[in-house]
Amino acid sequence: MKKAHIISHTHWDREWYLPYEKHHMLYIEMMDTLIDTMEKDQEYKYFHLDGQTIMLEDYLQVRPENRARLQKLIGDGRIAIGPWYVLQDEFLTSSESNVRNLQMGYKLAQEFGGKWTKTGYFPDSFGNVGQAPQLLKKAGIDTAVFGRGVKPTGFNNQTADAYESAYSEMNWQSADGSAVLGILFANWYNNGAEVPVEEEKSKVYWDKKLADAVRYAGTDQLLFMNGCDHQPVQTDLSAAIRTANALYPDVDFVHSDFAGYVEQIKKELPDDLNMITGELRSQKTDGWYTLANTASSRIYIKQWNVRCEMLFEKVAEPLAAIAAKEGMEYPQDLFTYGWKLLMQNHPHDSICGCSVDDVHREMITRFEKTEQVALHIISMCMDYLKGKINTSAVKEGNIPFVVVNTTGWDRTGVVEMELETDRMYFSEAPLAEVIARMHEKKLPEYRVLDKDGREIPAVVTEIANHFNYDLPKDKFRQPYIAKRVKITMEAADVPAFGWDTYVLAEAAGHQSAEHASAECINTVESLITAENTLENEFLKAHFEPDGSVELTDKKTDHVYRGLGIFEDCGDIGNEYIFFAPVNDVPVTTKGTKAEITVAEDNACRAVVSVKHTMMLPDAADETLAGEIEDLVEFKHRKASRGSHLVPFEIVTEYTLEKHGKALKVKTTFNNQIKDHRLRVLFETGLHTDFHYADSVFEVAKRPNVPADTWENPCNAQHQQCFVNVHEDAYGLTIANKGLAEYEILRDGKNTIAVTLHRGVRELGDWGVFLTPEAQCLGEKTTEYEIIPHGAGEELYHSYEEAYQFQTDWQTAGMERQAGTLPQTYRFVEMKHLQAVPTALKHSMLTGDVILRFCNLSDEETTVSVSQPEVYTYDLLEKDQLQKEENEIVLGKHEIRTIGWRA
Repeated sequence: MKKAHIISHTHWDREWYLPYEKHHMLYIEMMDTLIDTMEKDQEYKYFHLDGQTIMLEDYLQVRPENRARLQKLIGDGRIAIGPWYVLQDEFLTSSESNVRNLQMGYKLAQEFGGKWTKTGYFPDSFGNVGQAPQLLKKAGIDTAVFGRGVKPTGFNNQTADAYESAYSEMNWQSADGSAVLGILFANWYNNGAEVPVEEEKSKVYWDKKLADAVRYAGTDQLLFMNGCDHQPVQTDLSAAIRTANALYPDVDFVHSDFAGYVEQIKKELPDDLNMITGELRSQKTDGWYTLANTASSRIYIKQWNVRCEMLFEKVAEPLAAIAAKEGMEYPQDLFTYGWKLLMQNHPHDSICGCSVDDVHREMITRFEKTEQVALHIISMCMDYLKGKINTSAVKEGNIPFVVVNTTGWDRTGVVEMELETDRMYFSEAPLAEVIARMHEKKLPEYRVLDKDGREIPAVVTEIANHFNYDLPKDKFRQPYIAKRVKITMEAADVPAFGWDTYVLAEAAGHQSAEHASAECINTVESLITAENTLENEFLKAHFEPDGSVELTDKKTDHVYRGLGIFEDCGDIGNEYIFFAPVNDVPVTTKGTKAEITVAEDNACRAVVSVKHTMMLPDAADETLAGEIEDLVEFKHRKASRGSHLVPFEIVTEYTLEKHGKALKVKTTFNNQIKDHRLRVLFETGLHTDFHYADSVFEVAKRPNVPADTWENPCNAQHQQCFVNVHEDAYGLTIANKGLAEYEILRDGKNTIAVTLHRGVRELGDWGVFLTPEAQCLGEKTTEYEIIPHGAGEELYHSYEEAYQFQTDWQTAGMERQAGTLPQTYRFVEMKHLQAVPTALKHSMLTGDVILRFCNLSDEETTVSVSQPEVYTYDLLEKDQLQKEENEIVLGKHEIRTIGWRA
């Protein structure tokens, strides 16, 4: 006998075609109805609260008086909550953000009685990351349900027929071998919505619904999802189920939940289930509805997110762990508050940039608040640590300062910082006198010394007097005027999760700092070795007349040509999907004259500026507006780019550091053009069928050419920190800061195309939602890095360089003082060539020190950590699973969480 499991739910996009509060008010109404219905109708047994526990907080913001009622329904197992805090986009949030999402979901579920749903719920994720099965298994979850990734779902939730699995059930495996039961919403997550009560309508409804479900189901347990996007509660569902049972004696219709449904299907699964491995990105479809182009919608959102994630997980948390080791209280409550703020921007309609303009304006406010919390924690930790470093040996009159490396590798690179050399408080004299005396003070010539007193490459320049203030813990605010210098210096081999100290020292004589820096520039060996050429011991970058780069990797002698060409084309698609206009011909800078100048050349680095002026159409033609209003689907549009051309200036700065193994790039432009996409191209010239992209806890191996079923001319992909193309002996890694979309062009050169801008005018789903701010007009800055590499370990070193590129150095001036901490410090000794450290923090649940690694290789690798008592933890960081030796073996592509008592 077949059993029809009707699972009531609503998929609640917290913000999408309406801003948050408008959806929020409707959600309060829905929850009021749900609680009333469940209390009055005992046959209405279950409700799945969309897999995201933030919905509990959203409701109780307005209805705190209903907490006990809500908690009872949860405790009785009738309302299912979790496992996530929010329904995130997996590809556009970092590895650690995905973990914290699970952890926060678990923690909040404990606060509501501990009934945490052990179903990995991905109803509408725009594809699923390859390591999701491993993440779920390590959190104690063995089942995932999802709507996308193996079957295309298009406009207004229309599903296609064909997909990769014989059944709606399948096994889904990560690269490490972890597998979960995967369940596809083969008929979408609304295939049991609005069930009729009246017999005649019910018969028509269920004849079709049952046939659709049986077509894909591998067992007699049939899944019907009673709800959809922002769907109100069906209050007459119990009556509708009674009608269905009367009409179909050979089917048992039950009001069910995922726990009951999964338990039943596990007993009946067929032996021939498909095994699907790795990423689920709809790559075996026609390519039109992967929604991958959300990676380039509103790029400013992605840049903000990467910055905030970096500040929390790569700076604030490591600093707080170090400070806690040295006696400071770990600020867990601040981290919980800040992470929740950040994760409110991680639901897919938010972080993907595919909502109305009101939504994304509110997101910026959240990002700003998140940044403020992170910077406060960083400042608090830096103040604590710098006050404990022993600088008593520093000569009187000199100024010590500290450079902190919060990444998991030793680090060498150029550091920029501002340092106060003198200050005068408002309390010391009348304000006019304070200002006058500080203006009169002349700074001496400065040089920078390392902790052993050796002078290091540095440029010191005086900058304008600066107003600032102290906020003492026990006194009223104390404003002052300060003298400042800007220091540009090379920090060498700063320990991982540690620091080195330096000294700003007076040089002989009393020239101004500005004059001294000029002298310094004139006496160092220039990195400009020929006209339009940058060169150091590792790299040689020559700029062609069109501004493209010919880059020589001096370790391998391999030369890359055609790097840094810009390509612009039209876009008449929407926030979800790029679509080129009719007869569009991309405009590129290849072969066009560029303006090339030297912008900087000093002891630490050299910078070449390249300016391009492209003549581009200012918008699509007038056809597009009418097609949008008439709801013409993007694939059937006939609009072209307009005929009115305007100048479009792009300024790109290429920076080569004295000992840099990468060419750092910053591109700026003032975008006043609509309906277009701008990309930067890197012609690798490498011969390979695959490339590699940084993703969630893995570097994903992807084919350069899509499947035979692919029809979309564009094959854009997601990246986190970098994309790489390599042969056996050498390769090229392109790192980025918040540029989440790339494509490997099918041009015979395996050109890497990274999207810098994409502007469109509509949301693009189920109606007309105009989004003028999605054109992203105004000043834009993008940052990326070109990293050539050799074979073997050099590949992983290029990944290391890319990860460090995303992470800011931390610096602070200090006093001459006695202290308990050394001038050079390392939190823990560790070795981990192929394993990437993704977290150093304290557990939110136990307070233990947590260090998480991910093995990027196809082989076992060893991580050594110099701690006396090291344990492996589960992913939620609540249980110590086993004690480890100092050398820990990670399996291929394994995510391992280790730690010790704080």
